Amino acid sequence: MVDTGVMIKIKNVLQLMIISLFLSSSLVFAQVKELPDFTELVDKHSAAVVNISAIQTSNGVNSQVLPEMPGIPENSPFYEFFKKHMQPFPAPRRTEPRSLGSGFIISSDGYILTNAHVVETADEITVKLNDKREFAAEVIGTDRKTDIALIKINATDLPIVAQGNLENLKVGEWVVAIGSPFGFEHSVTAGIVSAKGRSLAQENYVPFIQTDVAINPGNSGGPLFNMKGEVVGINSQIYSRTGGFMGLSFAIPINVATEIADQLKVNGKVNRGRIGVMIQEVTKELAESFGLSENNGALVVTVEKGGPADKAGIKARDIIVKFDEKDVAVSADLPRIVGNTKPGSTVPVHIWRDGSFKTVEIKVGETSTEEGADHRRLKQNKKTDASNRLGLVLSEITAEQKKQLEITSGLLVEDMQPGIASRSGIRIGDVILGFNSKDVKNIKQFNELLGQAKSGKNIALLVKRGEITTFITMKLSDDDKK
Repeated sequence: MVDTGVMIKIKNVLQLMIISLFLSSSLVFAQVKELPDFTELVDKHSAAVVNISAIQTSNGVNSQVLPEMPGIPENSPFYEFFKKHMQPFPAPRRTEPRSLGSGFIISSDGYILTNAHVVETADEITVKLNDKREFAAEVIGTDRKTDIALIKINATDLPIVAQGNLENLKVGEWVVAIGSPFGFEHSVTAGIVSAKGRSLAQENYVPFIQTDVAINPGNSGGPLFNMKGEVVGINSQIYSRTGGFMGLSFAIPINVATEIADQLKVNGKVNRGRIGVMIQEVTKELAESFGLSENNGALVVTVEKGGPADKAGIKARDIIVKFDEKDVAVSADLPRIVGNTKPGSTVPVHIWRDGSFKTVEIKVGETSTEEGADHRRLKQNKKTDASNRLGLVLSEITAEQKKQLEITSGLLVEDMQPGIASRSGIRIGDVILGFNSKDVKNIKQFNELLGQAKSGKNIALLVKRGEITTFITMKLSDDDKK
């Protein structure tokens, strides 16, 4: 005979299991019900998305072009990165229509936004609308730095997209791409926003939106919609080892695109501001070295002689925290803010220098054509007879060498012993220009500064290597070479 108490316990356990299963199934059902439905969005807004094809003629040998990447100069550090991971394909050379990409209509009288790399090499451009009508398109202007192009067709009463507010775009929210991957017109893919403000190249003017939306060749230039049916970005490029989608897609924010489009519409080109500095990210270690409580801003590494920054009194080792009353949270913000500033305008620049904040006025210059690189080398000079605490064997630079390098002071790394400097990335042949906030003038002064540095603290050495000048940080310890 079964004990009554045991039966009651079993009954209670079964009841709890049933309740738990019911709640679980209800939760799953609720989650399923909450999955987004994109049908209404696509029905309402796909009419403003266009397919862009072209006729390209070439009498030469087929060239190799990289799919889904903007025009990146060969001297860019990101050129080899994309070349390595993207599969090239032969550029069109006959007079045949080729599906190149996508675009979307921003005005009822025929203005269309797309990527610069979609149309800049085309001899003839054809835009195909959702209703199957086709129009010849004219290139109003292109901007390779942002990979934005504005084209126009001769038509009226066209459907247009609505522009979204990028500030309201949240990481994790659903977004939808409509375009023509591999020529399959008005294909729809969806995903979420993975990150905002991605910087993909040195001195890039675009804070990319990263998504996991499936993007493939032909999607370039097409719109990225939020769930309200507003365009928040232009699908521009992917990260891929195969040339196909691998879960990393990047879109140009719509506010950046429309700012560029406005200039292209008026001038046919973009007038972009410049101040003539080379900058570096402010890491936690660098912030500590310069006595800054937070690691924000852009650290000035070099200043172009006679440039706008030089005339304004900005110096190497200044940290720019605000430009024209706009916060510089990370170094990638500065090129974009400066680039969007009207050339010739005078604006305030807030900097951190020698332990305090200062404000200077700067007259913004205008971007020039691509600057060439001039590689120079040093000849060895007199060595010190021993390495210092960092393991560095240094020599002083002659007046002629200073002239060749366009520097006023510095020390050459002649040799080095295993130690903190070698582990931090210092190399033989580097020129040390600065120690924290001080210019390095001679070996005696350098050793004095090194002797004053406390164990457990970060120091920052300003190092010139070829055409590159950057800060290298290292934390001293009691075990460092004395």
